[in-house]
Amino acid sequence: MKTGTDDLLDYILARLREGPRLAQDHIQRNGNKFKHRSAFFKLKKHVNNFLEGSYEKRFLIMPGLRGVGKTTLLFQIYDYLVNEKGVNQDRVLYVSADHLGEYLGGRIVDAVDVFISEVHQKTPVTLDEELFILIDEAQYDKKWSSAGKIFYDQSKKIFMIFTGSSALSLELNVDAVRRSEKESIFPLNFSEYLLLNHGVHAPKGTSASIRNLIFSGDVKDAPEIENKLMRNMLRLSRPLEKEWENYLYSGGFPFQIGLTRHDIHGRTFDMLSRVVEKDVSLIRSFRSDSRSSIFRILMHLAIQKAGKTSEGKLAKDIGISSALVKDILSILEKTHLIFHIKPFSGSGRTQVRKAWKYYFLSPSIKTSINFELGK
Repeated sequence: MKTGTDDLLDYILARLREGPRLAQDHIQRNGNKFKHRSAFFKLKKHVNNFLEGSYEKRFLIMPGLRGVGKTTLLFQIYDYLVNEKGVNQDRVLYVSADHLGEYLGGRIVDAVDVFISEVHQKTPVTLDEELFILIDEAQYDKKWSSAGKIFYDQSKKIFMIFTGSSALSLELNVDAVRRSEKESIFPLNFSEYLLLNHGVHAPKGTSASIRNLIFSGDVKDAPEIENKLMRNMLRLSRPLEKEWENYLYSGGFPFQIGLTRHDIHGRTFDMLSRVVEKDVSLIRSFRSDSRSSIFRILMHLAIQKAGKTSEGKLAKDIGISSALVKDILSILEKTHLIFHIKPFSGSGRTQVRKAWKYYFLSPSIKTSINFELGK
C-alpha cells in the first residue's frame, strides 16, 4: 500500500506536469492572452526583485472576493516565470488547497515539504535554486499562514503567493503578519474594464495628473493627457457613455468578458451564493435560519437606495434582532461583499447620528441581485 508521502508525491508530480496546460486555460481565450491588470505588475515586481536577490518580500498573500481574478493572476505569474524568465517548469508549483484537501486530506505544509524533499531532493535549508509556490484557495487549510511562516524562516530560496477569500487576511497569525506582504485584489475599475474588453489603455501619468489637478490645481499635464485619452477612446465601437453604463450593470468582474448580460448576472449571483454558503462560515458559524437572513439582508440592500435604511429598519422588515443584523453586516464587510460609509457633518469633522450608507463592492453585484428579483 502506498504511504501518504507516495500519494502526495504523485499528486505534486501531476500538478507540475499539468501546470503549462492549466496556465494556458486560465490566461487566454481563443488563442488571445488576457491583458494584464495593475495587480499583475505589482506581483511581477516582487518576483523580479526576488530573482535579482532581494529576499524580503517573498511571502505574499492575495485576498479578494470570489470572481475578482485571483487564479488568473496566479497563472499569469506562472506563465511569466516559465515562458519569459526561463524558470524550469519543475521549480514552479501551483496547488489549490481545496483540491488538495478534498482529494487527499492533505495540508499545504506537507505538500510543499514533499515538493522540496522528493522532487528536488533537498531540504529548505540546503536549497541552491529558487522555487516558486503558488497556493490558491488557501483558506481551506486552517494552518496556511503557519506553513508560509515555516518556509519563509527556513529558506530565502522560496517565493510564495497565497490567494483566497477575503477572510484569508483575518487568519494570519502574528508572526506571519510580520513576514508577509498583502496585495488585496478588488473588482475591476473602469480603466481595467476598458483594458480587458477593448485593449484601451489610459495614458501613462493619468492618475498623477488627475491627483495634481484635484488637490493642487496643477493643469500643466492635463490637456496632453486628455488628448491622448480621447485618441485612445476612438478604438471603442460605441460611445464611452454606453461603455460606462455596461460597466456599471455587468462589467465589474473579469469573467464577464465575452458573456451575455444574462449569463454575467447568473455567474455573479452564483458567486454571491458561494460567498454566503462557504466564505461566511470561515469567519463565523450561523444557523441555517440565520444564513437565510443573510440573503434577505443582501436582497434588501440591493433594492434600497444607499443610506435609506438602518439596522433597526432592517431588523423590523426581516424579523430578526438588531444585534443579529449588526453582526451579519459586519461579517459581510469582512467578506468584501459590502462596505459602509459613516455620515459626517458638512465640515467633515464630526460624525452625525444617521444610518450608515452600505454599498456593494461592485455595482455589478447589486445589479445581478435585482436581476434575479426581476427588478
